[in-house]
Amino acid sequence: MTLHLVKLCVGCDTVEELVAWQNSVGVPGGPWILRTRQTPRLADQLIDGGSLYRVFKGAILCRQRILAVTCVEAEGQKRCEITLDPAPVLTVPTPRRAFQGWRYLGAADVPSDLGDDANGEALPPDLARRLREAGVW
Repeated sequence: MTLHLVKLCVGCDTVEELVAWQNSVGVPGGPWILRTRQTPRLADQLIDGGSLYRVFKGAILCRQRILAVTCVEAEGQKRCEITLDPAPVLTVPTPRRAFQGWRYLGAADVPSDLGDDANGEALPPDLARRLREAGVW
């Protein structure tokens, strides 16, 4: 059974800002490494097609496929490195309350990718968020 993670994106307000930041600190086009203190106990289910869903300002806006979950030891402390696909996939903006750390997300609870709707047209993320907040979409 495939599981996903959901995590707050702190310091970036948009997906574009996240990509620009990652390109400035990492290898452009290379895999992204997310470092956490806690290691997911269900790592095998995460790398079996799972994704990391990112929350920006109270809404899930994108996801990145999880490629690997590894434990590393740095400065005498164990850490977890989650290797992510470098290309974020925009999702239908989905409201999500603030939380600390990361949470598991079941397959039934994941938002659809943008452009997966019936007519295949994607709305700009800001417009989609405002429509959801108004309760029209």
